[in-house]
Amino acid sequence: MSWIPHPKWRWFGWALLFIFVAPGLVSCVSMAMNNDRRNDSAGIAPDPQFTQAAVLQVYAAGVYGWRGLVADHTWVAAKPSGASDYTVYQVIGWLERRGLPVVSIKPGVPDRHWWGSKPRLLLNLQGPGVDELIDRVDAAARTYPYANEYVMWPGPNSNSFTAWIGLEVEELNLELPWRAIGKGWMEDNYAME
Repeated sequence: MSWIPHPKWRWFGWALLFIFVAPGLVSCVSMAMNNDRRNDSAGIAPDPQFTQAAVLQVYAAGVYGWRGLVADHTWVAAKPSGASDYTVYQVIGWLERRGLPVVSIKPGVPDRHWWGSKPRLLLNLQGPGVDELIDRVDAAARTYPYANEYVMWPGPNSNSFTAWIGLEVEELNLELPWRAIGKGWMEDNYAME
């Protein structure tokens, strides 16, 4: 005679299966979707070699691994009038583990794939008046109050940083997607100040 668990214990077996097996399956599917880990340009941003106008853009892309199924990383890219390259403003959590500030402000590819995930353009401003907004975005990024802190959930994280810029430069009318987990953390904490 084989052992058959009592019906009231079957839920326990299903719970264990869900807790231990389901995340592994989701991770495998996500890795399969994100296996190229490319970080080249997606061809969305105007080429600075041929665009003299100021450009200010905000991007989102799925985060690395299985979390990319439900969460985004957001960042800001800016090119002042006549500039030959973009400056990318973002928060990178792993910098904290190295004892570094999490805010990254440096020249870079504005529309790069994020660990294989193609970016989506959330905001695109170009032309007259954008240089002034770029100056204000730069000032907001440099005064981000959580430059040495990163908490994946609920925040502060990369999306809290982008939300901070949107709150400091209201003219952007920046609306982050629901997948930008941590944006609400900044909105809640900003309202308290």
